[in-house]
Amino acid sequence: MAKTGVFDSDPTAIAKAKELKREMQKLLTNIDEEGDLSVQTIDRLQEALSAMKHATMRKMANSSSSLEMLETVSCPEEFRCPLSNELMRDPVVLASGQTYEKLFIQKWLSAGNRTCPKTQQVLPHAGLTPNLLIRDMISKWCKKIGIEPTNNHHSNLVNKEAVTRSDREVFNSLLCKVSSSNLQDQKSAAKEIRLLTKKGPDFRALFGESSDGITRLVNPLLHGSNPDEHIQEDVVTALLNISIHDDSNKKLVCENPNVIPLLIDALRRGTVATRSNAAAAIFTLSALDSNKVLIGKSGILKPLIDLLDEGNPLAIKDVAAAIFTLCIAHENRSRAVKDGAVRILGKKISNGMYVDELLAILAMLVTHWKAVEELGDLGGVTWLLKITRESECKRNKENAIVILHTICFSDRTKWKEIKEEESSHGTISKLAREGTSRAQRKANGILDRLRKAMNLTHTA
Repeated sequence: MAKTGVFDSDPTAIAKAKELKREMQKLLTNIDEEGDLSVQTIDRLQEALSAMKHATMRKMANSSSSLEMLETVSCPEEFRCPLSNELMRDPVVLASGQTYEKLFIQKWLSAGNRTCPKTQQVLPHAGLTPNLLIRDMISKWCKKIGIEPTNNHHSNLVNKEAVTRSDREVFNSLLCKVSSSNLQDQKSAAKEIRLLTKKGPDFRALFGESSDGITRLVNPLLHGSNPDEHIQEDVVTALLNISIHDDSNKKLVCENPNVIPLLIDALRRGTVATRSNAAAAIFTLSALDSNKVLIGKSGILKPLIDLLDEGNPLAIKDVAAAIFTLCIAHENRSRAVKDGAVRILGKKISNGMYVDELLAILAMLVTHWKAVEELGDLGGVTWLLKITRESECKRNKENAIVILHTICFSDRTKWKEIKEEESSHGTISKLAREGTSRAQRKANGILDRLRKAMNLTHTA
């Protein structure tokens, strides 16, 4: 029994008690199966039982003392939730700027309230932001007075389940409103869904759990030939936010039969912000290889190329990113060439516009024979050589020489112009020495071809 006192004063009493519990079970098995009732065996059983008793009592005492401490110590007012008047464990900031315990404010919002409980201010949205500063201050205060800020594991699990239920209630309520026939409900719900999917990964994840969530979200855009521009912008942006979440969401959004046609319509008729976000959504969805082919077949490249031709600075980078990602799939390259991409790209690049983004697309499309032909008609060799000679960007030089390499091996009529550039400026030889590894390979390939075909004496 003397050993019991050691276990009682040891901080690892609970762990040791668990070990003894396992030993006790083993001893009981020996007694039952082998009839071992020696004094030593009985003493060891008593020791294990005593240690378990003290460990359990100590755990209960620690829990009670923490609760008593909270009751007797004056908690700073800013650490208390205005709704529960209890110490906050997961403080979040409402749109009004007030801080609440997440569980209690979620319940308030899920009940249909759209005002701040403390200020009565009408909320522009129901998004919640973690208050990391207050959480850190609470943690330090709890440590200072000797209590655990999160000492109730069961309560945390209950809170997590409650928040999930609350999130789903808000989610379903908003989907009901956005898919209703009331225009004002559609507008307010679309706006709130856009904000919640932007700020909350949990809310984006909920769409992945709902088989008809995407269809209900886009419902306001399915009826009539002239959708409300605000609803269109908010719904398209929400689709972008949902797609960002993970590959499962990308697949779910893209495979919904309503989404791609609506994005095509948004590219053609939406506001500048809507068109830009529609292009960004296509870029995000196209990150999934299976989606590249599906989207490419829809005819979406033509409106993207048309938008690229317009050249709106707010949309052009998203459009370029979408076209580039789609054209990683070889079958989409021929579609892009057929839809006039080479002419548009050539026009922009030759005018020095967005060269970084557009030259990378052209370097992919040039693998198609028609692209080479069109570049020749557009005088592409001249401005490609100029980029190779004058650009300070190594990546642009690389993409330009990649295109020139393909032209050199496909169109002998362009060899003279390339040879004259090399004779006058040594542009290709210089790149063969100083370019990226890929640029060096392509430059050397051009020089070898020119030497063999035209007895060029320059060496790399």
